[in-house]
Amino acid sequence: MATPASRMLRLLPLLVLLAMVLAATADEEQQLPITLPGCPDKCGDVSIPYPFGIKANCFLPGFEVVCNETLTPPRPFLAADEPISNGTTATRPYMMASNYYYEPQRPLQLINESLSPVELMDISVSQGQLRVHGAFSFDCRINQTYHSTRVQLVYLPMATSFLVSQERNVLLVIGRKVEASMPVPLDCGTTLGVRTAGRCLGKGWCQGDIQVNTRGSKVEIKPGANYIDWPTSPCSYGMVVDNSWYNFSEQDLDGDSFLRRNEERGVPIVLHFTIKDIECPAEGEPPPVGYACVSNNSECIDGPILPSHYCNCSDGFHGNPYIPDGCKDIDECKQPKLYPCYGKCKNTPGGYECTCPTGKRGDPKAGHCTDIFPPAAKVSLGVIGGLFLMAVLAFYVLLRREKRKMRDFFEKNGGPTLEKVENIKIYKKEDLKPILKSTNIVGHGGFGEVYKGLLDNTLVAVKKPISSGNVAHNEQFANEVIIQSQVNHRNIVRLKGCCLEVDIPMLVYEFLPNGSLHDILHSNDKVPLDLDRRLSIAAESADGLAYMHSKANHKILHGDVKPANILLDDNFIPKISDFGISRLIATDKQHTNYVIGDMTYMDPVYLQSGLLTDKSDVYSFGVVLLELICRKKATHKDNNSIIRDFLQAHKTDNRANELFDKEVAIASNMEHLNCVAVIAVECLNLDVNQRPHMTDVAERLLVLKRSLRRE
Repeated sequence: MATPASRMLRLLPLLVLLAMVLAATADEEQQLPITLPGCPDKCGDVSIPYPFGIKANCFLPGFEVVCNETLTPPRPFLAADEPISNGTTATRPYMMASNYYYEPQRPLQLINESLSPVELMDISVSQGQLRVHGAFSFDCRINQTYHSTRVQLVYLPMATSFLVSQERNVLLVIGRKVEASMPVPLDCGTTLGVRTAGRCLGKGWCQGDIQVNTRGSKVEIKPGANYIDWPTSPCSYGMVVDNSWYNFSEQDLDGDSFLRRNEERGVPIVLHFTIKDIECPAEGEPPPVGYACVSNNSECIDGPILPSHYCNCSDGFHGNPYIPDGCKDIDECKQPKLYPCYGKCKNTPGGYECTCPTGKRGDPKAGHCTDIFPPAAKVSLGVIGGLFLMAVLAFYVLLRREKRKMRDFFEKNGGPTLEKVENIKIYKKEDLKPILKSTNIVGHGGFGEVYKGLLDNTLVAVKKPISSGNVAHNEQFANEVIIQSQVNHRNIVRLKGCCLEVDIPMLVYEFLPNGSLHDILHSNDKVPLDLDRRLSIAAESADGLAYMHSKANHKILHGDVKPANILLDDNFIPKISDFGISRLIATDKQHTNYVIGDMTYMDPVYLQSGLLTDKSDVYSFGVVLLELICRKKATHKDNNSIIRDFLQAHKTDNRANELFDKEVAIASNMEHLNCVAVIAVECLNLDVNQRPHMTDVAERLLVLKRSLRRE
């Protein structure tokens, strides 16, 4: 048989786990901010939440707290005028005590008066209230002919943001034969009086409601005419006090135990606090200057006396609404005693969802969940559930297979290597799925389709290759990633990333809004192009190709230079794109059996020999120059080629001039157009060695552009 000790040992891990959960919940509550960063949030054992504060810049005007650290433990006081003296015009709360002595047949005689600051007990930000140690008045007999009287009050000047709460306080009277009254401010014009005889809630004590919110807690008491009981009941008391505080005791009528117990610090009084002179804004209006409800998920509440307001966190949130982001969501599921749920609990912002367990329905918050189906129906549901489970398992298997397939593609396409390439982001297939729609297609290239879309909040162009059974595609696209990651030039399209989880990798480029040079020159909606812009496009495109040939880390050959592969940004700055074919040539020692590219612009020497060189790109660029100055589309057919026509016409100057685009073929431009034509003819030379280098072409075009602008 298990002993109690052994059973306790078995329960120990569970008890430890429970303690850890409770501790974690407590830590979460303690982490809620109550004041501004860097500000003390306690004085002794009392929390000081904002808008109250102790240090400078830690409180709103009128909410300063003084922490008296000479006391043990330290005690907080509402900041008071210094010095407080009789006759001054006070602007801050204070406590006043007036001591009298009384002899029969003679008026009360004042002995002394004292003023002191008001001690703070606690603050409730959510209720816009605080409790203070408040004053109480008393009348105590010393002998048959002499007794002393004290009239005490807490006074809250008009300049303060505080009021004695009508709802939370009562006028309390203790004594066998005594009447008490509370003078109400003059603007109210009434006096509230309570008499113990015949009206008390219990023998020797009674209480009455305060009729208005007031700025003072003064209570005047008058003992009855019969003094026979003074040896055993010498004292009577009157006070404004927190309505939940007092529990009557017979001892409070016998002797002066109540006086001795509470004389040092007084009794608790509840005060309202508000932000003065500022009302809550109407719905749709902007907050006024000085509006204090700065936290998200907070709300404004009108104060007891307008104009004023105080703040609270919205339903389902708790914390401090007076500080930024001070109201935090309540996790109701962690507090089942306050937020019951006898089913499945799910926390939501500002609330929680409570649903019945599977197969039951009802009101789970009230504990009423009953079975939905009878036993026979449950059998049918079990069969259906089994089929559904099989479908889920099949879907899971297919999903695993698809993930494995994508992982294989990733590794085959060089993912482990490309992950180490700088300045290149590897996107998942799901990242690009919203972009790859037919409505987003903006172009078709030699190797696939180009889509426009948003990625990381930036417009991009996604190139999706179309598989044609040619194994060279994988090598070509993988090489574009490696090569273009090393290219950094204003006239070359920037590669942002790639997706490798597909059979043929997809590339993500910066998006250029003005499309290609081919579109600008030959589309139905032709864009006007003066000679200056054409020379700029020619010179900068040549500079991009020159960079690839001689200035990049490794020599890069384009292999498919044409207007469709020269893209333009919103300022018509050209950028070279689609030069991945260079990988094919490098793999086969500069020769290839697969001549890939647009035949219209292809170097005839490369077409015959399979040998791609930088002079092959120069030839193709010569064709581009002809299209720029003639604005006629080059074709591969011999009977309709501007290359043939221009080379023949160039032998006769007059005939060549007739081929120039009429938009720019004006007298002042002819010299520059002929210079461009000369460069184009040199680029088209069938003798490879007679063609200029691209750096020379770029420099000569740049000189032409500068000379045009100087004229």
